[in-house]
Amino acid sequence: MKRVINFAAGPAGIPVEVLEQARDEMLDWNGTGCSVMEVSHRGKEYDALHMETMDLFRELAGLPKDYNVLFTTGGASTQFLMLPMNYLGEGKEADYIVTGNWAQGAVKEAKRYGTITHPADTHMGNGVFVAIPKQAELTFNPRAEYVHYTSNNTVEGTEWNYIPDVHGKPLVCDMSSDIFSRPLDFTKFSMIYAGAQKNLGPSGVTVTVIRDDFLAKAHDDLPTMLSYKVFKEKFSMHNTPPCFSIYILNLVLRWLKKNGGLEAMGKVNDRKQQLLYSAIDSSSGYYRGIAQVDSRSWMNIDFKLPTPELDAKFVSDAKAAGIVQTKGYRTMGGIRLSCYNAVSVKDVETTVQFMQDFKTRNPA
Repeated sequence: MKRVINFAAGPAGIPVEVLEQARDEMLDWNGTGCSVMEVSHRGKEYDALHMETMDLFRELAGLPKDYNVLFTTGGASTQFLMLPMNYLGEGKEADYIVTGNWAQGAVKEAKRYGTITHPADTHMGNGVFVAIPKQAELTFNPRAEYVHYTSNNTVEGTEWNYIPDVHGKPLVCDMSSDIFSRPLDFTKFSMIYAGAQKNLGPSGVTVTVIRDDFLAKAHDDLPTMLSYKVFKEKFSMHNTPPCFSIYILNLVLRWLKKNGGLEAMGKVNDRKQQLLYSAIDSSSGYYRGIAQVDSRSWMNIDFKLPTPELDAKFVSDAKAAGIVQTKGYRTMGGIRLSCYNAVSVKDVETTVQFMQDFKTRNPA
């Protein structure tokens, strides 16, 4: 068996230790004689796993008990509509800070339910976002029910390096692509959500966290499976939850805790981004970063080579060397290396050596 270095943007790599445990427990999980996919979600074995996973998330995030951990489905994209459906309506407004492709997707859905205003929009007018706004550049709507932003822009390779001050408004964040990559004061948020398939596990489950005071403001008369209040009241088990995805999420959270939590993970991810951006910046322009330096993402490192032909050759040669999923997003082109938590420092060191060798072999 050969494992590749996997820079997939999502679904992304999962720690090998987690995959090995899931393999070993596939036919007999927790002494049940069944896979976790085969036991009743109403049974005591699964219930214990389900509740432990919620508690583990709160523990790693440093969140008190007034934060409700929900396991929703439909990816972060369903939260794009579920959030405004729960909080907006006729005559209601919300602030959305637009910094990338997925932030635009959130705005598109929110407009169905209320008036959307923008504290900032960093679109360059040419289809590209390359920067995160500074605090002084943000102008908030005093009538907004909440302020929404996307902490890391997977497509464009930009990331917020601070939590915006929203002057007491409820702050909501789509953290799908940098959740648990480093320490953060999660208590500054009224709500966060993250599709699991980048840093938390496989696709199929979205972790949605809502503080009690914000949850209390949600509408009551909503379709059952689109109501945050129902998810809380039923502990995310009104219907059958995505049991296997939650099981892998549980194993990833255990892995994070075992390896030092977010403090340790932050140091690892800092080292990885330093290595890659140093390789880009020291290449005499051969590798050209796309994002502005002060807005660079730790998770998604985007860059281009001197020609599209060299971009394509880089992807092909990298794959032959066992380094896969390096092609940039279709609207961006170039190269994208998604360095989520399962990517090791050793993986990045090997990739940096490949980048140096490729430049030598393929002069511009």
